[in-house]
Amino acid sequence: MVNKDTLAERVDSFSGSKVLIIGDIMIDEYLMGSADRISPEAPVPVVHVSSDRHVLGGAGNVAKNVCTLGGAPKIITVSGAGMGADLLTALLDSEGIEHDIQQIGTRKTTRKTRILASNQQMIRIDREDTASISGNDLDQLMERVESCIAEYSVVIVSDYGKGIVSKEFMERLSVLCEAQKNQPKIFVDPKTPNFKLYQNVFILTPNSKETSEGANLPVGSQKEILDAGREIFRLLGCDKLLTTLGPLGMALFDDENTVWHVPTMAQEVFDVTGAGDTVIATAALAVASGCSLVDSCVLANYAAGVVVGHVGAASVTPDQLIETIQNLPLPPVEKWT
Repeated sequence: MVNKDTLAERVDSFSGSKVLIIGDIMIDEYLMGSADRISPEAPVPVVHVSSDRHVLGGAGNVAKNVCTLGGAPKIITVSGAGMGADLLTALLDSEGIEHDIQQIGTRKTTRKTRILASNQQMIRIDREDTASISGNDLDQLMERVESCIAEYSVVIVSDYGKGIVSKEFMERLSVLCEAQKNQPKIFVDPKTPNFKLYQNVFILTPNSKETSEGANLPVGSQKEILDAGREIFRLLGCDKLLTTLGPLGMALFDDENTVWHVPTMAQEVFDVTGAGDTVIATAALAVASGCSLVDSCVLANYAAGVVVGHVGAASVTPDQLIETIQNLPLPPVEKWT
């Protein structure tokens, strides 16, 4: 395990490192106000909206995390057309994120609207299409990937179950990566329904629930976590596996028989929203900048400890990450097997 100063230097090396993100992007919309009366039309509160906020969600939040940490992300994704697509483009531009968006007129731009009164969420409204992208639309998406894949050593597949990830997509992405002189490492943030599609990738980063569902095994104890991880290796043939375990930290499987445990560095947990995005963004960016996988996961653990201390999806700056490394002890990384 390296020392704190070396870890801080690793963060400095993030600057300008390139990461390609392919996945399901969405707009997170927040309508905030007060609810002082009941509607005469139905027994529901009337929310008087006083402010609204729009932020990037899904793969967009992964790209934002890479960007905030000093990296150079590019996101390839799909959206609908019209006002939603325009808002999405404006949000990406405002964050300085390079993007290549394929607009499909027959689809909706994914938007999740949360209506809050006095900081209490009243309802969430989802506008989305989840049908798999196929045919000419998939061909065009893969052409966008093919046009730039050679520039990247790391590719993140951010699967939010909104149609980009399919068996054909994963197979074609794998072929594209294998055709490169320097093969990019594929990082996958998985969704349980698509688990069997992530064949032979570099690393998966499921949380404990996704690990359990993907392996169809419990993960309540150290032995159960190890058994579930080995089952995922058997099912998918991945090179590595990083299982995030909430308050228990994370387990990094270097292979089926070499597993490292990294305890959590979170001091206070207010909201775990977006923590998985921060973990995969930080780990992938660290690998792209030349860090070892173990060091990358330790850095991701520190970064996740920062974002769970904030309400809502958050991201970490290099200064915040370095300060956290310097102020907290080194995690006692131990070998489980």
